[in-house]
Amino acid sequence: MYMGKVVGSVVSTQKHESLVGRKLMIVQEVDLNGKPKQRQEVAADTVGAGIGEYVLYVKGAGARNSDTSVSPIDDVMDAAIVGIIDRFDA
Repeated sequence: MYMGKVVGSVVSTQKHESLVGRKLMIVQEVDLNGKPKQRQEVAADTVGAGIGEYVLYVKGAGARNSDTSVSPIDDVMDAAIVGIIDRFDA
């Protein structure tokens, strides 16, 4: 599991059918103090996160298993937002 900040969204009119109806967000990976790291990636939002919010996200198999409405054989989703961070207690 990773921590990140939602910094934007992605609009894609042509995409794999399993991504239709999903909100795609740009997530900036952050460290324990909420400071940005170099990495950004696109993640499917499963919890209703908004731009500017700090989130928990998973990648790989964790992302594919994060949404039970997705078929287990669906291997398109590589990152998914699974939680919204309320605060950092470092």
